[in-house]
Amino acid sequence: MGKNELFINRVYEIANELKVPLIDEKIYEKVDVKTKNSVSEVRFEFEGDEDVIRGFLQLANFYHTLVLKDDEKFYIPNESAVFRLESS
Repeated sequence: MGKNELFINRVYEIANELKVPLIDEKIYEKVDVKTKNSVSEVRFEFEGDEDVIRGFLQLANFYHTLVLKDDEKFYIPNESAVFRLESS
């Protein structure tokens, strides 16, 4: 298993553990995450520390929203910001 596969699998495991709704390509046909209209874009970069994934997913709990997966990146949409998690 490659580094990105391990990252994606770990995000799924932690999201399941925290009961965070995660939507991926199995559910939707196509997604376009638009960051132009947001006030800010916050990028989380996973470099092996699992706390980054947990912190990112806790934002979904805080904002009572879901996580979207697009290719190898995860997004949390919000009214004024977009949070993005990706592997380095």
